[in-house]
Amino acid sequence: MATIRARKRADGCVSYTAQIRLVRDGTQVYQESQTFARKEAAKAWVRNREAELDQPGAVERANRKSATVKEMIDRYLAEMEKVRPLGKTKLATLRAIGESYFGKLTDQSVTSQQLVEYALWRMGKLGGGVQPQTAGNDLAHLGAVLSIARPAWGYEVDPHAMSDARRVLKKLGYNMKSRERDRRPTLDELDRVLTHFQEMQARRKSKINMLKVIGFALFSTRRQEEITRIQWKDLDEVGQRVLVRDMKNPGQKIGNDVWCHLPPEAWAILQTMPKSRSEIFPYNAPSISASWTRACQFLEIVNLNFHDLRHDGVSRLFEMDWDIPRVASVSGHRDWNSMRRYTHLRGRGDAYLNWAWSDRILQAPVTMGASLTN
Repeated sequence: MATIRARKRADGCVSYTAQIRLVRDGTQVYQESQTFARKEAAKAWVRNREAELDQPGAVERANRKSATVKEMIDRYLAEMEKVRPLGKTKLATLRAIGESYFGKLTDQSVTSQQLVEYALWRMGKLGGGVQPQTAGNDLAHLGAVLSIARPAWGYEVDPHAMSDARRVLKKLGYNMKSRERDRRPTLDELDRVLTHFQEMQARRKSKINMLKVIGFALFSTRRQEEITRIQWKDLDEVGQRVLVRDMKNPGQKIGNDVWCHLPPEAWAILQTMPKSRSEIFPYNAPSISASWTRACQFLEIVNLNFHDLRHDGVSRLFEMDWDIPRVASVSGHRDWNSMRRYTHLRGRGDAYLNWAWSDRILQAPVTMGASLTN
């Protein structure tokens, strides 16, 4: 026997809880319930689940102790922490999935239909109204958990559920792949941002010298997390290189240390930093990001991320007629396909030749307060 009940959540939206009860010889032998964002999905689940439970041995298998998606995610996070810390985006995404309605599903209930339903919910108003690419990232991170849940821990997870769900979403017309970003800062935008930070520094001494950080990010093509990890001992004075520790890489992050060449502009900025700390830029990466975001919001500069400085730096080197191996020696990219995503040319030559801010960045005074490293 199955029932479907509508329930109003704390945020005002309505969810639908489907419950199945099986009784044999007057005794209840099985009970299961699932919650859905749409009533149609709840009805479909009831039909499919009742058909599955009619199969020989299905009730016995269903009565075994199962695990929820949240429990699988928690176990995955605990296991991965022993090997290498996860990136903050993946970590936050998995935790959010675990706390959502999807986190309450059991391992056997994770079907392609449920995954499609979750993706549609995420793209809908109730799930946050995210872009298909963001929903696709959710599925990718969740897929990492599901891919080892069955072979490693023995959970009853359909090995084809994720691939089937992605196939369905593609047929429905959703492009779940991340779009290549082509945003680069203009010289006018950089002038406004740097002027903003220079005026702030003059009014109130800040521990984070954003002029130095922005200039170094642009000319070195380094990510903000990499910048804050660089130590003086990581410099090769003769080769004008820097050892970038734990460089981001899809297959490896922790222990992926790469030597990267520093163009003259980036090298000159390093030489102006005090050697009072082991780190060259003893700042907190999230604080750098927050300062950048606040400045862009205040200046009404739309859709410009700190990471776009790396994008601009790589494109600039190609505009200066550097070849692929030489640009890769700076950016740290291993193949052209990855580097191509950062390459959107505007013309030929060096747009930063005789740039007024070059000398201002070098001459900007640095005040070292309490350590702000990660």
